[in-house]
Amino acid sequence: MSRRNGLLGRETDMQLRAVAAEFAAIARCGDRRVQNEIGRALEIVDGNPLVLAAWEDGRLTAKHVDDVVKLGRNIPEENHAEWQEAAIAVAERDVPARVHGALESLAQHFTARTFAERHKAAVADRGVFLRDLGDGMSELTLRGATTLLVAIDDRLNQMAVSTIDASKEAAAEDRAAGEEHDPDTRTRQQVKADVLCDLGLTGGPAVDPTHGVDGKTSLGAIRARVQLVVTADTLAGKDDRAAEIVGAGLIDADTARTLAGDATLWDRVYLDATTKTVTRVDQYRPPAALRRMLQARDRHCRWPGCHLPAIRCELDHSIDHALGGPTCESNLCNLCQRHHSMKQFTDWLVLQLGGGVIQWTSPTGRVYREDLPVPSVCFTPEFIAERPPPDTPPPF
Repeated sequence: MSRRNGLLGRETDMQLRAVAAEFAAIARCGDRRVQNEIGRALEIVDGNPLVLAAWEDGRLTAKHVDDVVKLGRNIPEENHAEWQEAAIAVAERDVPARVHGALESLAQHFTARTFAERHKAAVADRGVFLRDLGDGMSELTLRGATTLLVAIDDRLNQMAVSTIDASKEAAAEDRAAGEEHDPDTRTRQQVKADVLCDLGLTGGPAVDPTHGVDGKTSLGAIRARVQLVVTADTLAGKDDRAAEIVGAGLIDADTARTLAGDATLWDRVYLDATTKTVTRVDQYRPPAALRRMLQARDRHCRWPGCHLPAIRCELDHSIDHALGGPTCESNLCNLCQRHHSMKQFTDWLVLQLGGGVIQWTSPTGRVYREDLPVPSVCFTPEFIAERPPPDTPPPF
């Protein structure tokens, strides 16, 4: 019987339960948890031997393995070995968060059902789930379409930043006037949680520190930003290839075409399906053309391993502007706030090699090469076959 899809006979299942119960008794934990771990191990060993070998060789991490195994569950048995080979070739190139979208896109080419069909079925599982955490705290989980949830998260981030900035300005004004002021010590995540509770209970933030004397509020005017990557053929309706929400994952073609037609809320990055290059970028109230081009090129923070979307990053001069570094494509890259600060105040060194390729040198002298990110929608079996293998030893 196939263990890759968790199909076990009754007798075998009962034996598994018995073993799990004994391990659970020894470890003093629930037997269901142990049974799930055993099932996961069986799925990897029996159903994904090539992935297991790559893991043992240090080419993949445990998270890589989890992603490949999970995405491979919908792939027919006759295509599974080919899927494992292609998935390993993608996964070993970067950290799990950066290659997940590419793996998801690649999996489409090995499944019997299209992405749109699977998405339509998955939408039925949307919902909101509450779990008690103890100590008077609970966890509320929202499961829904990627486009909506990414937009919600981005809007909450912007609201949190505006709230924190307004609190700092108010504190500075009070100090200047000689008045005492209780500092707002909340983190961004804490402010996001507070704002979300206000939105859920009142329809808008109950306390808006950006509320002006004219009755207008800037928090309520904040709109979500999402970067959508879709091939020109998909946009024109010539195919139904899934599109990508940068930093989040794939969405179905119909949703992508709908979003691409609404430029008031969505960034649009047009990608040529053949050359894999960005052909055009437009957005509502667009910033400088150079910033838009670099957001499309970089896709995410260019620090090794970071995948924060470029639309939430800062442009950094690789050669400092004060030292004569030019403000041009070959001397700029997107860095998140955390890594922008690390580049400025630590001994990490950066060198642009041209064509968007960036080389980082750590304080210990180890060199990390950041190749130009390729959009997830480009990853097909043919594209994987054309790409040369990594020229560096396995990092994992």
